Amino acid sequence: MTSGFKFYKPCQQLRDYVRYYWIFENNQPIETYTFPIGCPQIIFHKKSALYIPELNTKQDKLTISGQVNFSSHISAEDSIEMIVVVFHPYAMSTFLNVPTSLFYNREVSGYGLENKILNGLAARVLDCEDNDYCINLIEQWLLSQLRNHSTSKRELDIDRITAVIRQMYSTPDIRISELASIACLSKKQFERVFLAMVGMNPKEYARIVRFQKSLKLMQNQPESLSLAQIAYQCGYSDQSHFIREFRTLSGYTPLSLREICEPYSDLFTTPL
Repeated sequence: MTSGFKFYKPCQQLRDYVRYYWIFENNQPIETYTFPIGCPQIIFHKKSALYIPELNTKQDKLTISGQVNFSSHISAEDSIEMIVVVFHPYAMSTFLNVPTSLFYNREVSGYGLENKILNGLAARVLDCEDNDYCINLIEQWLLSQLRNHSTSKRELDIDRITAVIRQMYSTPDIRISELASIACLSKKQFERVFLAMVGMNPKEYARIVRFQKSLKLMQNQPESLSLAQIAYQCGYSDQSHFIREFRTLSGYTPLSLREICEPYSDLFTTPL
C-alpha cells in the first residue's frame, strides 16, 4: 500500500464549490494534531476511522466534518485509507441540502442524513479499489447534485457569501455591518444566511480567518516578520491579542508552535 497524501483538483464546473480532494493512505496507527481550517469536509474511510478525543467521537465510514473552533489530537488505531472532499467555506450545503450550521463543532455520520443518493455514493466509493476512479464517482455525484438543486436564490446567496469571504480573507477585521453591505442584505439577514452556508457566525469565522492568515505569514515569511507585524497584518488589536487568540485556537503560542512543527495554513494554501 502506498503511504502518504495525494491531492486532486476539481473539474472546472466544481471549482467554485470544491477547493480540492485528498487521499491519505498509511499502514500503521497514527497520532497527529489539527487546527481549525475554516472549510467543511466530507470524508470516506475505507479502513480505520479517526478518533477525536476532544469530542469523544470516532468518525464513521461516511463522515460530515463541520466547521470547528478548536484544535484536535486525532488518532487512528490501525491502517488508514481515506478520501476527503474539501469544500469552499460556503459550499457544502449546496450538495447536502441542509444548513452547514447543523455540523458545527461536530463529526456527523453521513448515514444519519438519510440521503439515499449520498449513501449510494458511499457504497460505491467504499467498495471501489481504484481511488482515482473514486474521485470520479464523487465528482459525478457532486455535479448531479448541482444540477438537481440549483436555484436562482441559492446561486445568489453563493455569490453574496463568496464576495464576503474574499473580503474577509483580505481584511479579517472588517465590521459585520460592512460585510452585510457587501452582501446587499440587512445585518440580521446576512448573519442568518452566513450561518446556514458557512456553518458558524461571521464574527467567529473571522477568528478562524485571522488565525489561518497568521499561519500563512509564519509559513511564508518565517524570519522576516515579528509577532507585532503579523498581528497588525492579520487584524488583531495588538500582539497580546494575537498570542492569546493563537493559543486558544491552536493550544500553542506562535513561538512554541514553531518549536514542534512548521506552521502551515490549510485555508490559504492549495496543495496542488
